[in-house]
Amino acid sequence: MAKSNNWTKEQTIVAFNVYCKIPFKNSSKTNPLIIKYANIIGRSPSALNMKVGNFGRLDPELKKQGIVGLGNGSKLDEVVWNEFQGNWEKLAYESELLIAEFQNKKIEEIIDDLIFEFPIGTERETIIKQRVNQSFFRSTILSSYNLQCCITGLSISDFLVASHIKPWKVDEVNRLNPHNGLCLNSIHDKAFDKGFITVTPDYKIKVSKCFDDFKKDEAVPDFFLKYDNQSIILPDRFLPSKEFLDWHYTNLFKR
Repeated sequence: MAKSNNWTKEQTIVAFNVYCKIPFKNSSKTNPLIIKYANIIGRSPSALNMKVGNFGRLDPELKKQGIVGLGNGSKLDEVVWNEFQGNWEKLAYESELLIAEFQNKKIEEIIDDLIFEFPIGTERETIIKQRVNQSFFRSTILSSYNLQCCITGLSISDFLVASHIKPWKVDEVNRLNPHNGLCLNSIHDKAFDKGFITVTPDYKIKVSKCFDDFKKDEAVPDFFLKYDNQSIILPDRFLPSKEFLDWHYTNLFKR
């Protein structure tokens, strides 16, 4: 356990990582993720849960929903929020690196992928960082949408994908920006990626006319056509950027 009651900056950065990874409404001292990370950083689950609530008070998107988080947060909370909010790549890698260090491990030891199959050296380091960042992005997007597809409401996590609105290859700056993500099931993720469906800046689902030739396929009405012009399920935080949605509609959607 920590020797001081005062939170260190390193512990607070990890707490912000947890804030991004866990659905805010599910945060409690009995939540398995809260317990896991509390043990890692040497704080009690109650203390970490309160720190997550402290970050909630700084989140303007929660405030818009009437969710105020916990009061009486520290100045350090604000320092960490201001340093990392909007700087997602820095948050993703630095916070995961700290999580590894708290466990006296190398960062590759906390990654599930078989990193050891990759070459040693610069290429290996690049791949490790990429895997860490991808994992953080997925966790952040899925938690923001409360672990459900924003089109169908499907909540089986193994079928869910953190889908980029603007693809990685198109916009490197916003690769880890949670405002550049939607939580979709694997079928609708592929359809979105290929432009067969889109989401407009007013959060309406649009289905491509390309499906008109396949209406006799029973799966097409069930999987796609019935969702046309329906609203997506909005996340609790990290609303999808209207600018990014407009880009997808303009550049990828097959009208």
